[in-house]
Amino acid sequence: MAITRGNLFVAREPPLTGERFETVASVSSVRIEQIVSSSSPDLAPYDQPQDEWVVLLTGDATLEVAGERLELCAGDHVLLPAHTPHRVLRTSHGAHWLAVHVPRS
Repeated sequence: MAITRGNLFVAREPPLTGERFETVASVSSVRIEQIVSSSSPDLAPYDQPQDEWVVLLTGDATLEVAGERLELCAGDHVLLPAHTPHRVLRTSHGAHWLAVHVPRS
């Protein structure tokens, strides 16, 4: 495996709508993803086959997880077990996330 490095806080313009996803690292079957949100998120529901741990690094957001509304601010994190229905209801412009995707064995 090669050594890689980067900076999560290098200026990245938010997309006009939805979210921009960028894989920053992959180790074995674990994928670490950086997400930058617009103020107009895609409201489509997610039902993923892998576990996901997500942390909001900057900004604020509202998620709906298994029917429960979660208000998040910078530093808040959520563990979403595989096949937990969830969706992004609201994000501040430029909200910045880090997500770790771990496949079920």
